[in-house]
Amino acid sequence: MIRRLTLCLAAALALAGCVTTPPQLGPDGRPLPQAYMIKPGDEGRITYSMVDSVNSLRSAAGAAPLTLNPLLTAAAATHSRDMAVQNRPWHFGSDGSSPLLRVQRTGYQGRMLGENISETYETELETLSAWMELPDTRAVILDPAARDVGFAWFQEPGGKIWWTLVTGG
Repeated sequence: MIRRLTLCLAAALALAGCVTTPPQLGPDGRPLPQAYMIKPGDEGRITYSMVDSVNSLRSAAGAAPLTLNPLLTAAAATHSRDMAVQNRPWHFGSDGSSPLLRVQRTGYQGRMLGENISETYETELETLSAWMELPDTRAVILDPAARDVGFAWFQEPGGKIWWTLVTGG
């Protein structure tokens, strides 16, 4: 009797694992987006995915590739975290700093050329795609004078991601 009960319980658990829950739908009937959660080991993959994708877009436009620069990345990381603290996507720091000043503070010897920012729950490639749709942010990515890039993000516990890309030359 116990053996049969154990087999029935095991079968019920196995079948319960096969049940899939349908995605939650929004008012438009489409599935609600899921937050893109970045795991601790994903930093390198995400960074190089972005830089490689930017360089592919630049190559297609006839522009030279960008080199990932640790000083520009430090400026980008500082700003991503600061935007989260301020809870608003904008180009000025909570201390009033501009993108130019943040880059200068890192000791970067080149000229800061542009900064793209985003507040989203989307992946780095979805964010890059959104930047490429707008003339101003696309110009930062494809600027022929750019030679260096910094890229960073800050993710809040709830999943919101604050992305920053900085170019220099």
